[in-house]
Amino acid sequence: MIPLITWFWQLGRRTEGDLSHAPTAPAVAPLPLSRPWASLPAWVQQCPVTARYYELLSPLDWAAFPERSTECRRPGPKPAPRAPFVAAFLVKVAESKRYFPDLYRFLDEHAALAWLLGFPMPTDADKPIIPSAHQLRRVLRTLPAEAAQFLLTSSVHEVRNTLTEAQQEAFGETVGGDTKHIIAWVEENNLKQSVEERYDPKKQPKGDPDCRLGVKRSRNRSPNDTDGDSSEDYPTPATNPQPASKAVVEKERYWGYHTAVIASVLPDGMGDVVLAECTRPFNESDIASFFPLMEQTEQVLGHRPRNGAFDAAYDAFYVYAYFHEAGGIAAVPLVARRGTNSRTFDEKGMPLCKAGLAMPAELTYIDRTSTLVPHERARHRCPLLYPTPTGEECPINDPHWPKGGCTTTIATSEGARIRIMLDRKSEMYHAIFRQRTTTERINSQAVELGIERPRLRNGRSIARLNTLLYVIINLRLRQRIIAKQGQSVSPAAPPPDVALAA
Repeated sequence: MIPLITWFWQLGRRTEGDLSHAPTAPAVAPLPLSRPWASLPAWVQQCPVTARYYELLSPLDWAAFPERSTECRRPGPKPAPRAPFVAAFLVKVAESKRYFPDLYRFLDEHAALAWLLGFPMPTDADKPIIPSAHQLRRVLRTLPAEAAQFLLTSSVHEVRNTLTEAQQEAFGETVGGDTKHIIAWVEENNLKQSVEERYDPKKQPKGDPDCRLGVKRSRNRSPNDTDGDSSEDYPTPATNPQPASKAVVEKERYWGYHTAVIASVLPDGMGDVVLAECTRPFNESDIASFFPLMEQTEQVLGHRPRNGAFDAAYDAFYVYAYFHEAGGIAAVPLVARRGTNSRTFDEKGMPLCKAGLAMPAELTYIDRTSTLVPHERARHRCPLLYPTPTGEECPINDPHWPKGGCTTTIATSEGARIRIMLDRKSEMYHAIFRQRTTTERINSQAVELGIERPRLRNGRSIARLNTLLYVIINLRLRQRIIAKQGQSVSPAAPPPDVALAA
């Protein structure tokens, strides 16, 4: 009789290290979406809805979709493939089905579409086995991010393949970035619902454990603007200044998330394509998504984009350095900061005082608190007093002269100097910055598809559905490009009776 503890130990060894005893699932059958239209059954070809979604979804590389490993015990001896579920989620987005029961009923009413998406159909049945709404929600919640990102990358490649060779050379040369707020499905966001401590960041809403409290917009409000209808920002008056504690500040606060996107305008005004996206809690800053977004963009394009257009939230030295290293510029508005907007430098990169004298560095240190990226900063002093006094007087009699001369502490990186010295009145800057509207057009399409108020209650599901939402935007862009070129959208045109029915 084997002791119980020994039996568990042997079972653990077989589970962890010996895969020869692990059940292996048979090879996943190819998805019907990856097959030619002419090879599909006649009853499938006769459905107009199925033909429409075949044209939309079949260009994706379903044959290489990253399925789950079949050598793992947890999914069971025959793990269900995830590609049919993801295809159903794409239909959910395209059909604007807010709830999963609505998606289930739509698939149940269109058996040919459910079969096309890859759901199995028994030999003695007249329709495929459609997963329940509960199972659809569970699969979306547990779906790996790599699976959704794979389809987004595939959609970008399909958009690029529809362009001419000359247009493909300029593909992704200039990108734009922006964020879109997402309102969580919790009672704290419903102003008609009575909630105690609605905006307490320490009191997590029960409806969504992953959402966070954030501010969408804040501005000063005129004391006379009692109803808050005015859209102007009112600074503190110079004649009758008010302390900050008495300032009237209007804020729009929500529990939720924000999604950041990197998009690019296609050559010759063909449209806007989404290259990368990232969904994060609402309390994180916009610029926190910069490096993850650019990493995705480089993987999709195969190279670093040359130019970037962002709003003032991305006014950081490493943003300028990133595009400078790529041979271009970052068109970002300069945020007003005390003593930095008028900074000038000499040929060696030394800051100049108001008298036009180069200020030598007294000391350097690593700053790990002011920005996301640790960087070197240097303290510079007046050249007439450091490193040794010259005996000369300040030529402009600066007010700081009696107190030991001018001092300044600035970042030493090249990106910090580019941030200050960038010519924001040049034609090149304005031409690049105008392309930031690409993200505004993408956000407008995303709002139409329901990104602003998802009916989901966890961050993983919202993030995965957002990625698939941008896949639909890219696939529709591909259809519009092909329509402008006068070609057939589908690889194989549907039969005449299907075309007439559509």
